[in-house]
Amino acid sequence: MNNQDAVKPTEYCLYARKSSEDDERQAMSIDSQIKEMNEMAVRENFFIKEIRKESHSAKQSGQRPVFSQLIADITSGMFTGILTWAPDRLSRNAGDLGMLVDLMDQGKLHQIKTFSQSFSNNPNEKFLLMILCSQAKLENDQKGINVKRGIRAKCAMGWRPGPAPIGYYNRSFNGTKDIVVDPDRGSTITEMFKKVAEENFRGRAIKRWLDEIHFTSRAGKQVTLSMIYLMLRNPFYYGKFEYPVKSGIWYKGGYPPLVTKEIFDVVQNKLTIPRVMAKWGSKKFTFQKMLKCGTCGRPLICVDKHRYRKWSEPLYHVYYYCSRPYNKSCTEQYISEDQIIRQLRSYIQLLKPETTHMTEKFAAGLKNFEKMRNEILLARDIDPELHPITFREYAMYILQDGSTEEKRELLKSLAPQFYIHNRKLCTSRRNDMV
Repeated sequence: MNNQDAVKPTEYCLYARKSSEDDERQAMSIDSQIKEMNEMAVRENFFIKEIRKESHSAKQSGQRPVFSQLIADITSGMFTGILTWAPDRLSRNAGDLGMLVDLMDQGKLHQIKTFSQSFSNNPNEKFLLMILCSQAKLENDQKGINVKRGIRAKCAMGWRPGPAPIGYYNRSFNGTKDIVVDPDRGSTITEMFKKVAEENFRGRAIKRWLDEIHFTSRAGKQVTLSMIYLMLRNPFYYGKFEYPVKSGIWYKGGYPPLVTKEIFDVVQNKLTIPRVMAKWGSKKFTFQKMLKCGTCGRPLICVDKHRYRKWSEPLYHVYYYCSRPYNKSCTEQYISEDQIIRQLRSYIQLLKPETTHMTEKFAAGLKNFEKMRNEILLARDIDPELHPITFREYAMYILQDGSTEEKRELLKSLAPQFYIHNRKLCTSRRNDMV
């Protein structure tokens, strides 16, 4: 038996890898690697038990699922050897290299065979394997340093890496790249800054003006309100840029500025909001992001209002309305939350329970409510079976005294989607009124 184990042939896994990153694009394709190593296996009478391949970078440890599974299979004894085109196909980082060497030390990995070299479990060959894989890691690190140095040199010359903002475009001619003013958009950007600085235009007024003159990005898309504010706050337009962003390292641009520093500073003062604003999304409304406009199909937005009265406490109301992001002519009117709840009560009275689709949370709440209700009935010597709980009863309880989360789960259970049309709750756009 021991003699049979001693002469047992090495069971190889042919591992082929190709990275999509720039520094490894010149490596042989996966199919070419497999073809060459298969031919070598035939010549040298190697037994290939399985072929595995993947397209992943080997720069970081533990990022390749196929390689990780290969390590696990070698540990379990499924394979005792690896066939691969070159050492750098297996590892370009110290972590994966360490796992391969550990498997050799444990006697579980007998051999790593490449097209031109062989590495077995002896000190000299393991040392050579570590040198070759470490050399691949050194190449990666050195290329990263060179790239960063090139970027810094480009910034020092006044050219910011990456795509230029609206109003400029990147130009390449005979291998030379620079940034130039977009003749179709540059003057509009200049005028936009002047309208804010000199005519007190606000963001939405700028948005309407740009839409009226059919101003678009180079991709042909309308400029959004958030993009307008980003442009108005971008120092690139007066000739300075920070790279990397938030690094505190500033460079003077080598391109013609579209606005002066003085106009840019005036615009920043105009954009400054002196009062403390509540964080966007910090307020929670009952049916937030759950209702859509029956006319244009866009989600409704929520706003709360306090109506102050002279001789009594102020009234609090929540309203839902269409923001008209794309269709400015949308005529859908607002609706109050109280109106929505009243219409839901009417809808539930006419609803057939079998048409509902209870969510897990709603069903769990119904079960807990039934348990609590039964305990109250038993305490009053009333048989709960004579008064079974109904979907309608629990839904009415939620609309009256339920939490915000319970009301949201109720709405999900009633219909997949609700719309508002002419201040009416609908289960489809302009149809099926509640």
